[in-house]
This record gives sequence, C-alpha cells and structure tokens, in this order.
Amino acid sequence: MNGYIDPQSDFDNFYSFVWNIQTAQAWGLDILGRIVNVPRQLQIPAVVTSFGFKEGVGCQPFGQAPFYAGPPGSNTYLLTDDAYRTLILMKALLNISNSSAPSINQLLNNLFAGRGRCYVADTGQMQLRFVFEFNLAPFEIAILTQSNAVPRPAAVQAQVMQIDIAHTFGFSEGGLQPFGQGTFFNPTIGLINAN
Repeated sequence: MNGYIDPQSDFDNFYSFVWNIQTAQAWGLDILGRIVNVPRQLQIPAVVTSFGFKEGVGCQPFGQAPFYAGPPGSNTYLLTDDAYRTLILMKALLNISNSSAPSINQLLNNLFAGRGRCYVADTGQMQLRFVFEFNLAPFEIAILTQSNAVPRPAAVQAQVMQIDIAHTFGFSEGGLQPFGQGTFFNPTIGLINAN
C-alpha cells in the first residue's frame, strides 16, 4: 500500500520545479520572485539609431538611418526563466549581504562565471562602479540599472561600466591596447547610472 501512496516523487518534483533556484521553472520561479520581492517584468529601453555625426551615440551617416524622432520609448519585457533566475539570485544576495566590496565581487563572479572579469570599484565621493570586461545582454543591463536589486551601501551612487578590453586604449598592465591599436573609452556609451 505504501507504494501507491508514497509522496516521495511529489516531494522530489516540488523541490526540482519550485524550491531549487538552479532548476526551478516558470511558476516555481514566480513563487521565488514573490518571496524575494522582484517582478518578472522589466522596462528595457528601445535601441534607436538616427542620422548624425560619428561622434554621436548611435548615429549613422547619410542613407543609413532616419532623422532623430525624439527620445526612444521603452518596452516592458517578461524575463525568460534564465534571466529571471539571475535577477532573483541578485536580489536574494542583496537581502542578506552587507554590501561590502568582497561580497559584491563574490556575487558578480558567481552570476557571471566564465564570461570574463567583472568586479566592483570604489571611485570615491560616495560612488562605486560595477566593471564588466565583456558585453552584457540588454536584460542584464536592465537588471543592473533598473531592478533595484543591485547590492550597494546606502546613499552610494552606482554605475555600470562595460569596457571592450580588446579595442580600448590604455596601459598594457590592464590588458588594454597601445597607441594606434585602441580607441579611447567613450563614457556616453559604456557607462550607465544604476538605480
């Protein structure tokens, strides 16, 4: 009789699909998101290119893009399971973290393992910078800048910096490129303020 009513397989399925953050799916992630208080929807700004000079951000030459038509709108996106899992993990660490540099660095290294170097830098004057030496996906930028799930000390401004090491001018000790082989870092493209 125990074979017919044994709930062990139901417990295993509940653990796999709901309670284990690494294997949770769909509604299981929705439950975990409610527990840590983060929604599955984020506003991801639309990418718009327009006619302009090459020094401008997102500008194209004659015949390549239309004239500027005003600020781009934003779109509400429902995060995929993997993207939402990243957001839940970040918010869970924020809830239990002391927001020190070592704990933030550990979070970044866990979430972005195997993609390149990422770390937090104290830039002084109550500011810190999350530095990524690789490109982030649009949903990752939205998580870091709009979700309020980024761990940081109280009253400290945060910025997200993406830097392309292979094409940026700088000192060789930092892995950057020498004269004539790299361009200057453009802060209007690679530096974003986080909420």
